[in-house]
Amino acid sequence: MFLYLQFPKWIQPQIFPNVPFLGLLRWYGLMYVFAFMTAYFILRKEAKEGALNTKDYTVTDDDLFGFIATGIVFLLIGARVGSTLIYDTTGLYWKKPWLVLWPFDSEMHFTGFAGMSYHGGFIGGLIGMIVWCLIKKKPVFKWIDAMVVAIPLGYTFGRLGNFMNGELYGRITTMPWGMTFPAAEKFSTSLQWVQDFAAKIGMDISGQSLVSLPRHPSQLYEAFFEGIFLWLILWTMRKHKKFDGQLSAMYTFGYGFVRFIIEYFREPDADLGFRIGKDTTANIYETTSLLNFSTGQILCFIMIVGSIILGLTLFFLDKKKQNPEKKSSKPKSK
Repeated sequence: MFLYLQFPKWIQPQIFPNVPFLGLLRWYGLMYVFAFMTAYFILRKEAKEGALNTKDYTVTDDDLFGFIATGIVFLLIGARVGSTLIYDTTGLYWKKPWLVLWPFDSEMHFTGFAGMSYHGGFIGGLIGMIVWCLIKKKPVFKWIDAMVVAIPLGYTFGRLGNFMNGELYGRITTMPWGMTFPAAEKFSTSLQWVQDFAAKIGMDISGQSLVSLPRHPSQLYEAFFEGIFLWLILWTMRKHKKFDGQLSAMYTFGYGFVRFIIEYFREPDADLGFRIGKDTTANIYETTSLLNFSTGQILCFIMIVGSIILGLTLFFLDKKKQNPEKKSSKPKSK
């Protein structure tokens, strides 16, 4: 009995593989379209509920489209910049920064923007939303609160796109839902630990010199917990917030916390490994210590701390606004 799953062979990165021109269409790109559409319709529903209206102004569809379009443009730029400047170890993009937004390789073949960083996109999208609100003179935290409710469910599609690409897979596992990914690194069957591991999951490695071992499908973990799970919490809380900015802080904390935990199952970038921890030279294929932290975990920790500071600051400012200090009416003693 096999105690693992094979990555479905019928899933290809291209929607129409081996079809001229149409072969350029990829599931990952389509998932981005679904993500943005989902976020837009959820934001529109919130607007109809009155989440963005003020005493003097009723939100229009043009407002919603302009707001989300600005956020998307800045998000994509931030995601690309974050990926190239944080996760690339060659130093190429620091020396030639114009290549960050250059979608061709050295032979002028179109490659698109394959590298995207969530944390870079988070900062870029945040800047875009703030810029739009300032230009349009809208209450910043009221609008961002509505947007963070719309983001997670759309984000689910992005992680499904990663799964269909067979990328961003997790560390090796003996769990029965572990999955072998075609692009994952293969290990020598001459290694004793590989033989022992294969025996545990009923994998026949006889006659093979290299073997791909089952991994956590961490893309699906993220699709559920960073997407559906987080969205349900924020969607439930949207009508119960006490002050503007509360949902923004909740989203930042929730995503940072969930992603921090999932990073223990997701394989770190091979060229980065563990940035800080008990043993930064430990192999990245297994969770040997909970005290070894990846780049993603460091960035998520910053999100968690930042969200707590933001939430407490806005809470006390709201309290002060609701309960201003009353000036004493008693005459001063001379």
